[in-house]
Amino acid sequence: MTLNLIKHANRLGLSRTFQPQLKLSARSLASATTIRPDVDTHPAEQTPYLLEELPAVTSGDPAAINALPAFVVSRERGFLPRFDPMPELPGQFSKLESLLQRMTINQVDGSTGLLGKGDFGPAVLEELSVSEQDSALAVKAAKDPQADARLLNALFRDYCFATSAYLLEPTDQAFRATGKYAPGRSVLPAQLAVPLCALAERLGHAPFMEYASSYALSNYRVKSDSFTSTSGKFHFDNMELIRAFEDAHGSEKGFILVHVHMLAHSGAVVSSVEDAMRAVECDDAAAFENALERLLLAFRRINETMETMWGKSNPADYLKFRSFIFGSGPKKMSAMFPEGVVYEGVADEPMAFPGESGANDSLIPALDNLTGLSAHFPSNELTSMLRNFRAFRPRSQRECLAMIEQRAKAIGVRSYAMERSKSARAKALYILLLDQNREFRDRHWRFTKTYIIARSQYTVATGGSPILRYLPHNLSVVLDVLDQSFGDFTALDRAELRNKAASEPAHHAITSAELLAAVEQAGSRAATQRRILDREVADLARAKADEAAEAGMGAVEEHRRGMLPDDYPTAAFDKLAAARAMKRGPVGCDGVG
Repeated sequence: MTLNLIKHANRLGLSRTFQPQLKLSARSLASATTIRPDVDTHPAEQTPYLLEELPAVTSGDPAAINALPAFVVSRERGFLPRFDPMPELPGQFSKLESLLQRMTINQVDGSTGLLGKGDFGPAVLEELSVSEQDSALAVKAAKDPQADARLLNALFRDYCFATSAYLLEPTDQAFRATGKYAPGRSVLPAQLAVPLCALAERLGHAPFMEYASSYALSNYRVKSDSFTSTSGKFHFDNMELIRAFEDAHGSEKGFILVHVHMLAHSGAVVSSVEDAMRAVECDDAAAFENALERLLLAFRRINETMETMWGKSNPADYLKFRSFIFGSGPKKMSAMFPEGVVYEGVADEPMAFPGESGANDSLIPALDNLTGLSAHFPSNELTSMLRNFRAFRPRSQRECLAMIEQRAKAIGVRSYAMERSKSARAKALYILLLDQNREFRDRHWRFTKTYIIARSQYTVATGGSPILRYLPHNLSVVLDVLDQSFGDFTALDRAELRNKAASEPAHHAITSAELLAAVEQAGSRAATQRRILDREVADLARAKADEAAEAGMGAVEEHRRGMLPDDYPTAAFDKLAAARAMKRGPVGCDGVG
């Protein structure tokens, strides 16, 4: 079976066209493979970019619309896929579908799934090696120009789930048994590697689990299209998970679907960002104020939804499924795969990709880029990591974010808000958007402290960033810019808002009096929070160092803390490795050992 798939890969030319960089550093992850289309250096010329304005849509040509990728940025659905994901694969992919349904540790009937017993890897080799049907048909679909876009999206999602489950099964088995992680499987078998890479090449993704294209934004099922709420049909109560590693009805569901619920408001974000830039280009201060107000309201709803994570996903449960969303290295970015992973039938040398991460979401990067915050990040390794994370998302979103950054800089959105519009209201709205950015990143940091830092010795994020430094670094930049911007909010600005409050137009959703009060609160908080953050990070770093020393890991590199020792017999957590050892036999029996 494997030999046939390798021959099939050679016929496809995958082994020639799929040329990954080896042992990637944080700085090189953005260009991990040649199958990932480069972001155009002049994205502003690629107009129109919104789904509603694309020729394929305005012409109404069904074939042209089907040819569009799943993720096209739109005013209606924002950064969500343009269609709801396919919840179950068609019958011709029954073997893969069966594996994924039996994969989840906590099955609906109360039984233990394949991953709970360490049986997923053996099942993949046994069941997908009986026939080439699933793998060959997936490759065929990837090469078919007329293939259904929903099917391609679903196949990529499902091969990503199967890949992460296969590679990280021993890692999770070790964690459940010892509380520490073990290395994953370093070779991805051809029956997974070849179709996954063919699909990745077709769709412009990296051949590994991603936030948008697989784990989160392609992994929800809407229960009723007629459901009504302030979030439309994409409300947490109206969605179910399609795939899950640990429990499709528990905290993993909460973790994923709260993110989807947040993205229900991304259409308003996309619309407001575009309208704000058009207003600056036309020097229309009133339209600019309106766009910023709508953007502020959207981010308030996003942050309110984000806050529901505490109740939807129990912090004590996060580590039960975290094992499966780590990346494949290299080195300090994932100790589970220090040399990366060999994709059998695709490339002889190992490849490495970051794990699934909320850092791949496009909401905050869009806000960073519109407000000009991106220009304030210092030139250092952590900023490079932030930018590299932005490469691992659908192509349309990569191009959209690049366009927003370049266009907002060229037309001077920040200076228009703070000076050129001559509007205290625009300045106040701009400052409050920075404060929404602060609130989002602060909450993310609080999540991380509660869900991970307080519960795990392994403080490398699933995306590969150093948790104790990366998130505080980004939050500190926001706090500095917020504090600086508040310092530029003058007595004249305050007087203008007070005067406007006396004769406010009825169409404002946020009154000038409310704006003024909110700006004062945001400004007074920024400098104080910055000082508290610095002390907190220093205290946490010392506490983690003391914890490592007490556990006898003081001399262990930070990225390896929480891992089993190198000499630990980790084959006990991998049934495939154990089976190979049994076949070799003891030294002196068959001469292999």
